[in-house]
Amino acid sequence: MQTLDLQEIGLRQVNETLHAQADNTNQTAWEIVNPKGAHAIACGLNAPIEVSVMGSTGYYCAGMNQQATVNIKGSAGPGTGENIMSGKIVIDGDASQYLGATGHGGMIVVKGNASSRCGISMKGVNIVVQGNIGHMSAFMGQSGNLVVCGDAGDALGDSCYEARFFVRGSVKSLGADCVKKEMRPEHLELLQKLLDEAGIDADPQEFTRYGSARNLYNFDVDNAAAY
Repeated sequence: MQTLDLQEIGLRQVNETLHAQADNTNQTAWEIVNPKGAHAIACGLNAPIEVSVMGSTGYYCAGMNQQATVNIKGSAGPGTGENIMSGKIVIDGDASQYLGATGHGGMIVVKGNASSRCGISMKGVNIVVQGNIGHMSAFMGQSGNLVVCGDAGDALGDSCYEARFFVRGSVKSLGADCVKKEMRPEHLELLQKLLDEAGIDADPQEFTRYGSARNLYNFDVDNAAAY
């Protein structure tokens, strides 16, 4: 285990050290101590390493992640995992707003709750939240999966495209063009796989699937009020 003290060497040196790791590195386990809510910790990683941040983080932790696994041993600030491409981010506490925004791939797991705009404009990322999510989550979600083991706030999936949403609890309201959908065997199988990968014990049969009604794909004057 390699330990980096953020308070001692500073954020730039911490990130430069992690960026220097290559695909064939034998230094695969890293620990960042004294994060103290700093912004942009472990951003832009592109190596198969595992990084544990020992405390809560500020804005954009693990943004643009590729290949790496980032474990946040606390809560995470706004924009965590923004534009994630691959790899995995696990947050032991709660996540602030726009978690995983524009994420193209990989998985983000939140063991607590996530705030508003969770998964906004998601483009292939899988997000699993053990608790609740806030309003306007997955707004303009294009692809990927959002799994919520608790409740969802207002306007879930507003103006979504082909992203899929699985919610075990209640949904305060659905956004424009987002509707309840049939849970077929292939969706149960997919959901079970996502829950297993996230390490969450839940029954897929208890979830409801939501997605796009596909009425807003092309402009139609009859739907003008919904745009």
